[in-house]
Amino acid sequence: MKMRRPAAVTIAILREVPHGVIFVERATHLRDHPGQIGLPGGRLDAADRDLEAAALRELHEEVGIEASRVRILAALPLIRQRINTFDVTPFVAIVEPGALRIDSRETAAVFTVPLATILGPSLREGEVEFGGIRIASPVLDHEGRRIWGLTARILQSFTGAWAAGDLRATVERALR
Repeated sequence: MKMRRPAAVTIAILREVPHGVIFVERATHLRDHPGQIGLPGGRLDAADRDLEAAALRELHEEVGIEASRVRILAALPLIRQRINTFDVTPFVAIVEPGALRIDSRETAAVFTVPLATILGPSLREGEVEFGGIRIASPVLDHEGRRIWGLTARILQSFTGAWAAGDLRATVERALR
Protein backbone atom coordinates (compact mmCIF):
# COMPACT_ATOMS: atom_id res chain seq x y z
CA MET A 1 0.00 0.00 0.00
CA LYS A 2 1.35 3.42 -0.94
CA MET A 3 2.20 5.95 1.75
CA ARG A 4 -0.25 8.81 2.14
CA ARG A 5 1.29 12.24 1.44
CA PRO A 6 0.27 15.35 3.43
CA ALA A 7 -0.80 18.46 1.53
CA ALA A 8 -2.52 21.74 2.33
CA VAL A 9 -4.76 24.19 0.48
CA THR A 10 -6.08 27.61 1.41
CA ILE A 11 -9.64 28.84 1.14
CA ALA A 12 -8.30 32.38 0.75
CA ILE A 13 -11.08 34.96 1.27
CA LEU A 14 -10.29 38.48 0.10
CA ARG A 15 -11.04 41.14 2.71
CA GLU A 16 -12.47 43.45 0.03
CA VAL A 17 -16.17 43.12 -0.86
CA PRO A 18 -17.53 40.86 -2.41
CA HIS A 19 -15.05 38.77 -0.42
CA GLY A 20 -13.93 36.64 -3.34
CA VAL A 21 -12.38 33.24 -2.70
CA ILE A 22 -9.21 32.67 -4.75
CA PHE A 23 -9.03 29.77 -7.21
CA VAL A 24 -6.28 28.76 -9.60
CA GLU A 25 -6.35 27.03 -12.93
CA ARG A 26 -3.38 24.72 -12.94
CA ALA A 27 -0.91 24.83 -15.82
CA THR A 28 -1.53 22.14 -18.43
CA HIS A 29 2.02 20.71 -18.29
CA LEU A 30 1.89 19.76 -14.60
CA ARG A 31 1.98 16.10 -13.60
CA ASP A 32 -0.74 16.38 -10.93
CA HIS A 33 -4.16 17.62 -12.11
CA PRO A 34 -3.08 19.53 -15.26
CA GLY A 35 -5.53 22.24 -16.36
CA GLN A 36 -7.86 21.64 -13.44
CA ILE A 37 -9.30 24.29 -11.15
CA GLY A 38 -8.35 24.18 -7.51
CA LEU A 39 -7.54 26.13 -4.41
CA PRO A 40 -3.97 27.35 -3.99
CA GLY A 41 -2.02 24.60 -2.32
CA GLY A 42 0.21 21.59 -2.62
CA ARG A 43 2.27 18.97 -0.87
CA LEU A 44 4.19 19.41 2.36
CA ASP A 45 7.86 20.05 1.52
CA ALA A 46 10.74 19.05 3.79
CA ALA A 47 11.45 22.75 4.46
CA ASP A 48 7.88 23.40 5.69
CA ARG A 49 7.61 23.37 9.49
CA ASP A 50 3.96 22.21 9.28
CA LEU A 51 0.91 22.15 7.01
CA GLU A 52 0.03 25.78 7.73
CA ALA A 53 3.51 26.78 6.52
CA ALA A 54 2.98 24.67 3.39
CA ALA A 55 -0.34 26.41 2.73
CA LEU A 56 1.26 29.85 3.09
CA ARG A 57 4.23 28.87 0.88
CA GLU A 58 1.94 27.58 -1.86
CA LEU A 59 -0.27 30.68 -1.69
CA HIS A 60 2.85 32.77 -2.30
CA GLU A 61 4.25 30.49 -5.04
CA GLU A 62 1.00 30.14 -6.97
CA VAL A 63 -0.59 33.60 -6.68
CA GLY A 64 2.08 35.87 -5.19
CA ILE A 65 0.45 36.53 -1.82
CA GLU A 66 3.01 37.21 0.91
CA ALA A 67 2.37 35.56 4.28
CA SER A 68 2.21 39.02 5.88
CA ARG A 69 -1.08 39.62 3.99
CA VAL A 70 -2.67 36.39 5.26
CA ARG A 71 -4.43 35.61 8.51
CA ILE A 72 -5.17 31.89 8.95
CA LEU A 73 -8.45 31.54 10.86
CA ALA A 74 -9.08 27.82 10.96
CA ALA A 75 -8.15 24.40 9.67
CA LEU A 76 -10.90 22.15 8.34
CA PRO A 77 -10.81 18.36 8.75
CA LEU A 78 -8.37 16.46 6.55
CA ILE A 79 -9.82 15.16 3.27
CA ARG A 80 -8.36 12.09 1.60
CA GLN A 81 -8.09 12.23 -2.15
CA ARG A 82 -9.67 9.22 -3.77
CA ILE A 83 -7.53 9.00 -6.91
CA ASN A 84 -4.07 9.55 -5.43
CA THR A 85 -2.30 9.38 -2.10
CA PHE A 86 -2.69 12.99 -0.92
CA ASP A 87 -4.27 13.77 2.44
CA VAL A 88 -5.32 17.42 2.15
CA THR A 89 -5.83 19.80 5.05
CA PRO A 90 -7.79 22.93 4.04
CA PHE A 91 -7.05 26.19 5.84
CA VAL A 92 -9.46 29.14 5.92
CA ALA A 93 -7.79 32.53 5.69
CA ILE A 94 -8.46 36.23 5.18
CA VAL A 95 -6.23 37.96 2.62
CA GLU A 96 -5.50 41.68 2.85
CA PRO A 97 -5.71 43.80 -0.34
CA GLY A 98 -2.88 43.65 -2.84
CA ALA A 99 -1.93 42.32 -6.23
CA LEU A 100 -2.21 38.71 -7.29
CA ARG A 101 0.67 37.45 -9.41
CA ILE A 102 0.70 34.02 -10.98
CA ASP A 103 3.70 31.82 -11.56
CA SER A 104 3.07 30.54 -15.09
CA ARG A 105 5.19 27.46 -14.37
CA GLU A 106 2.45 26.28 -12.01
CA THR A 107 -0.61 28.42 -12.65
CA ALA A 108 -2.39 29.23 -15.93
CA ALA A 109 -4.92 31.64 -14.38
CA VAL A 110 -6.25 32.98 -11.11
CA PHE A 111 -9.84 34.05 -10.47
CA THR A 112 -12.22 34.61 -7.59
CA VAL A 113 -15.70 33.41 -6.75
CA PRO A 114 -17.74 35.55 -4.32
CA LEU A 115 -18.07 33.98 -0.89
CA ALA A 116 -21.87 34.36 -1.14
CA THR A 117 -21.88 32.24 -4.32
CA ILE A 118 -19.99 29.43 -2.59
CA LEU A 119 -22.36 29.58 0.39
CA GLY A 120 -25.48 29.65 -1.82
CA PRO A 121 -27.22 26.94 -3.83
CA SER A 122 -24.68 27.01 -6.69
CA LEU A 123 -22.59 24.33 -4.93
CA ARG A 124 -24.57 21.18 -5.60
CA GLU A 125 -24.34 17.48 -6.38
CA GLY A 126 -23.85 16.80 -10.08
CA GLU A 127 -21.90 14.85 -12.67
CA VAL A 128 -18.71 15.58 -14.56
CA GLU A 129 -17.39 13.88 -17.66
CA PHE A 130 -13.70 13.16 -17.27
CA GLY A 131 -11.66 10.89 -19.53
CA GLY A 132 -14.83 9.64 -21.21
CA ILE A 133 -16.38 8.58 -17.89
CA ARG A 134 -19.26 10.27 -16.07
CA ILE A 135 -18.35 10.87 -12.44
CA ALA A 136 -20.72 11.84 -9.63
CA SER A 137 -19.23 14.87 -7.90
CA PRO A 138 -20.22 18.04 -6.14
CA VAL A 139 -19.96 20.92 -8.64
CA LEU A 140 -20.00 24.69 -8.63
CA ASP A 141 -20.35 26.47 -11.97
CA HIS A 142 -19.22 30.09 -12.06
CA GLU A 143 -18.70 32.34 -15.09
CA GLY A 144 -17.99 29.47 -17.48
CA ARG A 145 -15.73 27.54 -15.10
CA ARG A 146 -16.64 24.31 -13.34
CA ILE A 147 -15.24 23.53 -9.91
CA TRP A 148 -15.60 19.84 -9.06
CA GLY A 149 -13.91 16.85 -7.45
CA LEU A 150 -11.71 17.35 -4.42
CA THR A 151 -11.98 21.14 -4.60
CA ALA A 152 -15.78 20.99 -4.53
CA ARG A 153 -15.61 18.45 -1.66
CA ILE A 154 -13.44 20.92 0.26
CA LEU A 155 -16.01 23.65 -0.43
CA GLN A 156 -18.73 21.34 0.92
CA SER A 157 -16.68 20.84 4.09
CA PHE A 158 -16.30 24.62 4.35
CA THR A 159 -20.03 25.29 3.85
CA GLY A 160 -20.87 22.61 6.43
CA ALA A 161 -18.54 24.21 8.98
CA TRP A 162 -20.01 27.62 8.07
CA ALA A 163 -23.56 26.37 8.65
CA ALA A 164 -22.54 24.94 12.03
CA GLY A 165 -21.89 28.53 13.14
CA ASP A 166 -18.42 28.78 14.67
CA LEU A 167 -16.55 29.23 11.40
CA ARG A 168 -19.10 31.76 10.18
CA ALA A 169 -18.71 33.84 13.34
CA THR A 170 -14.91 33.67 13.10
CA VAL A 171 -14.82 34.74 9.44
CA GLU A 172 -17.42 37.49 9.85
CA ARG A 173 -15.53 38.88 12.85
CA ALA A 174 -12.27 38.88 10.86
CA LEU A 175 -13.90 40.68 7.92
CA ARG A 176 -15.12 43.60 10.06
